[in-house]
Amino acid sequence: MSTPSPDARVDVRVDVAVIGSGHNGLVAACYLARAGLSVEVVESDAVLGGAVSTVERWPGVLVDRGSSAHVIIRQSGIVEELDLARHGLRYIDCDPWGFAPAPSPGTDGPDGRPLVFSVDLDATCASIADACGPEDAAAYRRFVEVWGPRSRAVAASFRRRPNPAGLLRSFWPLGAPADGRPRTPGGELAVDFLGSGDALLDRWFGSERLKAALAWFGAQSGPPMSEPGTAAMVAWSALLHDVPPGHPVGGSGGLTAALRRRLESDGGRVVLGDGAAELLTEDDGAGGRRVTGVRTTGGRRVRADAVVAACHVDATRRLAGAAAPPALADADPPLGNGFGLVVRALTDAPPSYPGVAPEQALQGLQLLCTDRAELASAHGDWSAGRLPRSPVPLAMCFSASDDTLAPPGQHVVTIWGQWYPYELADGADWDALAEAEAQRLVAAVDRYAPGFAASVQELYIQTPLRLEQELSLLRGNVMHVEMGLASMFAFRPTPALSGYTVPGLPGLYLAGASTHPGGGVSGNSGRTSARVLLADRRGLPRARAAAGRTLRRTVARLRRAPS
Repeated sequence: MSTPSPDARVDVRVDVAVIGSGHNGLVAACYLARAGLSVEVVESDAVLGGAVSTVERWPGVLVDRGSSAHVIIRQSGIVEELDLARHGLRYIDCDPWGFAPAPSPGTDGPDGRPLVFSVDLDATCASIADACGPEDAAAYRRFVEVWGPRSRAVAASFRRRPNPAGLLRSFWPLGAPADGRPRTPGGELAVDFLGSGDALLDRWFGSERLKAALAWFGAQSGPPMSEPGTAAMVAWSALLHDVPPGHPVGGSGGLTAALRRRLESDGGRVVLGDGAAELLTEDDGAGGRRVTGVRTTGGRRVRADAVVAACHVDATRRLAGAAAPPALADADPPLGNGFGLVVRALTDAPPSYPGVAPEQALQGLQLLCTDRAELASAHGDWSAGRLPRSPVPLAMCFSASDDTLAPPGQHVVTIWGQWYPYELADGADWDALAEAEAQRLVAAVDRYAPGFAASVQELYIQTPLRLEQELSLLRGNVMHVEMGLASMFAFRPTPALSGYTVPGLPGLYLAGASTHPGGGVSGNSGRTSARVLLADRRGLPRARAAAGRTLRRTVARLRRAPS
């Protein structure tokens, strides 16, 4: 762990200061250091990685603090571009990547067998045929054929600034083949992309079990699948037949540890336990202010030509203080009212689901939902500020495939319950509710994996309030800003701030889940922010050279002019 040096009050001079050691901040820092800039990352936490971190929660037991399964970053190319495997990152593929139990565990026949989603499309379709019938199996194969290219276009749009040119570059191939005639009518594409996930599922499939599993997968982004614009969240599953989710060996923090090693190999530095307390600014000579670095909580001044704020947009506003221009001072993106509740369970056995082999059920996401009505009910309760009457769990047990996480005979099971309000309508205290709600989620898993509750030895509970306190996730929203259609692409976090810069405060760049493409482990925001900063720096010499040429021409004309 890096800590402030004994001469902590002495100024430090770097090209770029990065606020926050979350994965987006570290990704930005790595690209900047690779380009030859001097970079320092300042972090208030004593643990590296923000919500992509792992700690020893119980003796010899490694437990993730935030994310566990990494999905989007494995489609982004960042792992390869930064050669993170050479810096110690090793992923275990989640294959099968999804499992959904039968409504009545142990029964036979259609709608009585579990669903298993593998990278192998043939195996997946065979499972769907057994559980839901051959018609849905054929429909799923066609769904992947149609939505695979569309989801790849979405993934490409996540890698670019959210402007019309970038979106056109991502989606134009879907409608413009070599002969110039549209491959798919634009109206059909618009209906599909702007429609709801539920409507998309209803158009494609007949089995409610299949629709419930895919809806629960899509809902991990936040909005219910009944909302407009959620179709693409469901359809992301088509990409998992190319590259599945992965879990880093040793825990989610393996990603940020590798990013740190990559950064340090290029001369960058991370300082933990000494985060940003204030943005340093100065008069820009034109009546405004520009950023010149950060003052840390330990009293250091990190002077820099540019600052990347890879933290919550609301935290960035507080750090700017009186120097915040209107675009930042008036920013009011929707933060929502909490997101979910996480239970980390130490057990003496992994969950055991009747009718399915452990290697089929435990590799990836255990989507414990068989009817979308369960999801709708939980979201309805959340909207009313109530606890869900029937919790809907998603479970993960990566210790079943990674023996570095726990000693022999012990396992770590993460249970995610979505749509738990941060602020309860009746004013109830989350600290008083935590244990009972955790036990309800454990019981919800036990409903499908009998005996699971008896296997639990210890619980660590992250309520929405605890997520805010532990990981600086305001109002417990792991996505920072709501992921609805009105808060995505060029609207994220606000239209004025969607370009990764802050109009009126040059030198300040934004990264992190508050910006496009949003939450989840993707790294795209950090990479794009670094690219924008580097493009601006490359423009400075050209601008100075152009100004110099103009000055020389002006001087020459004055010399030639008659006195």
